[in-house]
Amino acid sequence: MNRVGTALLMVLLVQLVLVFSLYRAPSGDASAGAQKALTKAAYFHIDEIHIEDGHGNKVHLEHRGERWVLPALGHLPAQQSRVDLLLAPLAEENTGWAVAHTLPARQRFQVAHYHFRRKITLLAQGEPIDTVFLGTSPGFRKVHARNDVDNAIYSISLNLVDLPTEQGRWLAEDILKVRAPLRIAADTYVVDRSSGEWRLGTGEQPDAAELEALLQNLEQLQIEGVSEPRPLDEAELILEIEGLAGTTTLAFYREGEEHFIRSSDHPLLFRLSRYTFDQLTGIALSM
Repeated sequence: MNRVGTALLMVLLVQLVLVFSLYRAPSGDASAGAQKALTKAAYFHIDEIHIEDGHGNKVHLEHRGERWVLPALGHLPAQQSRVDLLLAPLAEENTGWAVAHTLPARQRFQVAHYHFRRKITLLAQGEPIDTVFLGTSPGFRKVHARNDVDNAIYSISLNLVDLPTEQGRWLAEDILKVRAPLRIAADTYVVDRSSGEWRLGTGEQPDAAELEALLQNLEQLQIEGVSEPRPLDEAELILEIEGLAGTTTLAFYREGEEHFIRSSDHPLLFRLSRYTFDQLTGIALSM
């Protein structure tokens, strides 16, 4: 084989090697877009979560026993469904293809370490596992997300509305619900079932519809968060409720268009919906 033929053969071999390499090993851009997990949450028992917005507001959640609690609010229980909404997409083992991976994209989608809408830090046994930045929304119930140690930016199923940075909005909504009362006393009525059936303080039977409304509203009682401490006028309704676990006093307040409830079991003042307030203060059980 002459020199020209040898040279052409060498060029052909080099080209084949290059083509093989291109098809076998993905480029940096392709790797950045590959499907993979956003975090390692699926491989650890996450027992602590820190949530922060870009204005310094923070929420701290801890897993104690069988539930999530809020240390800043005296370890009161957190709303489990809200925590699940956060952890589920972060623990997905396949978040789909990355939508971007450049430095300018971090700024544009607000997932940079200096420019974000939410910063989520996951911990296990006191050790940080992952930090994720959440930014703009590409669509309904979607948000751009980036792991702090990765360039890839993903679109995940999450809504920032479900991730408030106010401690009180993470509280379990049913924290004040009354499950099995034995006696309920208000200024205008007393009902008691120590004899096996509900009776008024006079011994008469209460109005069945009004009694059902009272019991149902107490069992379904939900708060709308925690209020800042404030002076309040006299309570419009005070209920003293006796149950197997002891006695609890619930006081209901109205201040303009706002409604509040205070429980003897907790030092906090809670917000209440107008509907719930009206339902309970409108009960007409006469003695």
